[in-house]
Amino acid sequence: MKVTNEIRMRLLFELSGENPTLPFAELDCIGKVLDRRLQVAVVESVDPKLATRLAMTQVVSEYLGECEPTIPAFEELLKELAIETRLSFAGRAKKVHGGCLERNPCSQREFECLIGTRITGPVSLKKPQVEYRAVLSEDRCYFGKVLFSIDRGSFDTRNPGKRDFFHPGVMMPRMARTLINLACVRAGDIMLDPFCGTGGILIEAEMLGIRSVGSDFDPLMAAGSRQNISNSDLLLADATRLPFFSQSFDAVVTDFPYGQSVCIRKTDTMDNLYADALEEIRRVIKHGRRAVVVTHRDISDIAGQHMTILQRHEQRVHKSLTRRVLVLTE
Repeated sequence: MKVTNEIRMRLLFELSGENPTLPFAELDCIGKVLDRRLQVAVVESVDPKLATRLAMTQVVSEYLGECEPTIPAFEELLKELAIETRLSFAGRAKKVHGGCLERNPCSQREFECLIGTRITGPVSLKKPQVEYRAVLSEDRCYFGKVLFSIDRGSFDTRNPGKRDFFHPGVMMPRMARTLINLACVRAGDIMLDPFCGTGGILIEAEMLGIRSVGSDFDPLMAAGSRQNISNSDLLLADATRLPFFSQSFDAVVTDFPYGQSVCIRKTDTMDNLYADALEEIRRVIKHGRRAVVVTHRDISDIAGQHMTILQRHEQRVHKSLTRRVLVLTE
């Protein structure tokens, strides 16, 4: 019998509302999702610090309990928890699109007042050492103690326009980080981006301590990405004939070319390019690991002929572009 000393902790995640599925999907790299409501999830994890890598999460808390989103139910929950603290604390409440049962209308202020009166300890609304949060979503009220908030603004400081080498239409850092998280790739793993372009996905991988390799068929892109990345290996290569041994990578994360303006072999059509590249991705990725690919249209039929589709997502960028994200396995 296998013995493990891992201590699993329940975490409460307050998610961004920018996409209906991606914020939940990237939680796979943190642990097991136990429960979910609109913009809220409860996850069992062995290491809360892993959550700092997330791109579509706002606040991470230690999960303390849950109840119906009513004042009597919340008061009973706080009574059962009987929390005492010597640290100064504040109580906050957040309602996600209403968050209270229609038959029991309530205000955030009422929930915050209950936290302040039912927890024993010094209250400090301006500079609390600890923050307790009630999050009301759909038919539940989740309660937790804040571990940390994620600085999503830090992604904006890495805007592609600020890089040494820039090309229009590249993916924003927050989305690139999300794709890496969907691949469940960890520090020390080896990741490949066979259409690396300006290196945006590689940059995010480097920040997570992932050993990354990038390749591109376009000499301009391969040369330009060298100006943007620090520690990744780069090479000029055809994604349909990759110069790597089979099962050499723990993950593949890439943004496929979108149109005929890209640099590809003259004999290729886009469908042939996708099919041949997917077959190579299947070959070089390790058994049971994930590949995440992005296209401008649905290529599920092509992808399904080469790999198993685990997830499908969409991200609307603007009126004429919706990204299709496929999470695949060998």
